[in-house]
Amino acid sequence: MPSPFPGMDPFLEHPGIFPDLHHGLATYVQSALQPQLPEPYYAATNARIWVEITERYRDPDVHVLRPETELNGGQEVNGGNGGIAVATTTRTQPVLIHVPQVRHDDMREAFVEIFVRRDEEERLVTTIEILSPSNKTLGAEGGDLYRTKQRDLLVSKTHLVEIDLLRGGRHTTAVPLERALEKAGPFDYHVCVHQFDRWEDYFVYPIQLRDRLPEIAVPLLPGDGFVALDLQVAFDLAYDPGPYRRRVKYRERTPVPPLTSEQAQWVAQVLRQKGVVTAQQ
Repeated sequence: MPSPFPGMDPFLEHPGIFPDLHHGLATYVQSALQPQLPEPYYAATNARIWVEITERYRDPDVHVLRPETELNGGQEVNGGNGGIAVATTTRTQPVLIHVPQVRHDDMREAFVEIFVRRDEEERLVTTIEILSPSNKTLGAEGGDLYRTKQRDLLVSKTHLVEIDLLRGGRHTTAVPLERALEKAGPFDYHVCVHQFDRWEDYFVYPIQLRDRLPEIAVPLLPGDGFVALDLQVAFDLAYDPGPYRRRVKYRERTPVPPLTSEQAQWVAQVLRQKGVVTAQQ
């Protein structure tokens, strides 16, 4: 079943849901490109892997212990030896300090690469990145790794295609935000294409929430032209077999990050028209 929205589904931007969509999009972007690529080009998925250290936080993390009489309503409690212990109050109460567990999470982000194979040699031609919440978070390990890779690609002989389907987080694509807004106007999502043979130019596809996702021109080597990538087709293919209709509570949730009042009205209207929610909800 397709998404109720004509383009990007804003409910899927939630950081707990987007990683699953990210993986599906990379898979179907590769599938969409493969039959269009002329020989000897081919598309392959790759992955960036890192360990992210987080803490299991439970609020509050500091408790002042109350007297036993308060904790147990002044009633008698069982003693440790099976007898009856009378609740008593001590003059000094300890402070319980909760220390969150440190967790090491293995993180994996897929991306798509286009290669050309000639004379038994392979050459990386184009890298296609789908930005994640981690990529757009200042100080996050995933963001630092991504920006390092981005800098390397921008001075290499490899084209870079960046697909940003997240309204939240810091601006991360290679095009300067001020220049993009000046030329393209405001946008909710966008695609930035940087060709290595036009290193001062950035081709930007601005996308509004209401828009169908665009068809973009993915560059090959100079002289070999471009191949078309229909992002809406890739998104629909990722959405249809996914868990989103069952997992996303369209009736209960509000998108993260929040919508503007105008966007929220439009989203509510679309959900009613598609029968996802009723007029009373």
